[in-house]
Amino acid sequence: MAEPVLAIRNLVKRFGGLAATDDLTLEVRPGELHALIGPNGAGKTTVIGQICGEIAPDSGRILFEGTDITRLGFAQRVKRGLSRTFQIVQLLDNDTALENVALAVQAAQGHSFRFWRNARLDRSITNPAHALLAQVGLSQERARVPVSDLSHGERKQLELAIALAPSPRLLLLDEPMAGLGAAESLRMTEVLLALKGRIPMLLVEHDMDAVFALADRVSVLVYGRCIASGPPDAVRADPTVREAYLTEEDGH
Repeated sequence: MAEPVLAIRNLVKRFGGLAATDDLTLEVRPGELHALIGPNGAGKTTVIGQICGEIAPDSGRILFEGTDITRLGFAQRVKRGLSRTFQIVQLLDNDTALENVALAVQAAQGHSFRFWRNARLDRSITNPAHALLAQVGLSQERARVPVSDLSHGERKQLELAIALAPSPRLLLLDEPMAGLGAAESLRMTEVLLALKGRIPMLLVEHDMDAVFALADRVSVLVYGRCIASGPPDAVRADPTVREAYLTEEDGH
């Protein structure tokens, strides 16, 4: 079996007496979409923060492509190929969708300090930006719309395009379906299905329809501890999982 892209080994993070991450071991394999699910307060956001370097674990290790990155900062991890989306979208509202992605492409090319006026006309930047927008399902017409005029679902698609700009080697998706209606969730699911297999992804998500449509493997987190991990159908049928989480979701 190929070496995992991401390997979390015995990770522990405590906030006072609360174990937000409790001896967690988890892997994301090449080309895999691995979903991390669990009820509110399970510790999913804390895990993502530790993978990104925003939160320092108390103990354990994080390996990325075989290299220990546990003590590296956020910027160093990004340079190695980590990219993420956020539960709450962070965009430049007064600029167009194209301009938001062009800035990300510009930064990925290592020209962050070019004059932005010139970058708008530079096809080496705008062409990849258009391609990224198309990849996430945003048309050329919508590319020229100010971000403030985009729907919530389109903003989520735009954020994904920005996360893809640096050609990441691992994509961390923090609740990409949050706040989306049924049609928008379906659209985002289709976009992620098209990406699946090309980029390994770790997906944190509450939308169980999306999780079971997308995931190759699912890990269930409860009180910071992984109580089950495996193929979606096996996890869905696990009585411990149903008692801890899925039954609660089904009842909503």
